[in-house]
Amino acid sequence: MPYITTTDGTEIYYTEQGSGQPVLLSHGWPLSSDAWQKELKVLADAGYRAIAHDRRGHGRSSKTYTGNDMDTYAQDLAELVEALDLHDLVVIGHSTGGGEVVRYAAQHGEGRVVKVITAGAVPPLMVKTDDNPEGTPIEVFDGIRAGVLEDASQFYRDLSEAFFGANREGSSVSQGAKDDFWRQGMLVNLAAAYDCVKAFSETDFTDDLKALDVPIFIAHGDDDQIVPIAAAAEKTITLVKDGTLKVYAGAPHGIHGAYQTELDQDILEFIKK
Repeated sequence: MPYITTTDGTEIYYTEQGSGQPVLLSHGWPLSSDAWQKELKVLADAGYRAIAHDRRGHGRSSKTYTGNDMDTYAQDLAELVEALDLHDLVVIGHSTGGGEVVRYAAQHGEGRVVKVITAGAVPPLMVKTDDNPEGTPIEVFDGIRAGVLEDASQFYRDLSEAFFGANREGSSVSQGAKDDFWRQGMLVNLAAAYDCVKAFSETDFTDDLKALDVPIFIAHGDDDQIVPIAAAAEKTITLVKDGTLKVYAGAPHGIHGAYQTELDQDILEFIKK
């Protein structure tokens, strides 16, 4: 399987399909590159070189105890991009991955990144503070950490309901999709899963968003129960220089079903612009 080894000795797994302009996809917590299986094929079929990696601690990458923070995630991404010598690069991130690609593009992507796409992404800041009253109270994230520590397997099963909006009337998400969320979650080692909660909830991406000098497409469902839109996409669009915001009516956090079909088409159209 393809891996790179970072400067701190961490093995990062990646997969790629197709050829052409590179598009690099970053997944959410607690998932892996498997979350992008459909997009890898869609992009490759459209003539792109589609690449997705497993964040450190997740999936098939090293089960890390250290470095489970946003700066290191972005550095890992930079080392992967350099190892593959990617240019004219489009980066796509979902949820935690949205934060990762924003920080990477702002701090490491000059001369390489030409476009950024986020979906249900955590920037600019998830946690509620005096300056971010729309954010989610810290007690919610404390509860996530407690759930992961107490019984991660059951916690991921429970979380898949809100993730895909399966708790909403009329939801058509399959049991298989929820089972796959659980499967991917069970590949994360406990320390990495625990520490990543702080990384995605307490990292402030305000300066990164302001520093972006390339176009960004910001996608978000208005029924996202995991990363509520008011503290995320609705603020992000006010901070970037060249942003396009699209709100998907009734869409949950998880990319699935009709939301996925529409988003994938929008991604292709944005890249082609």
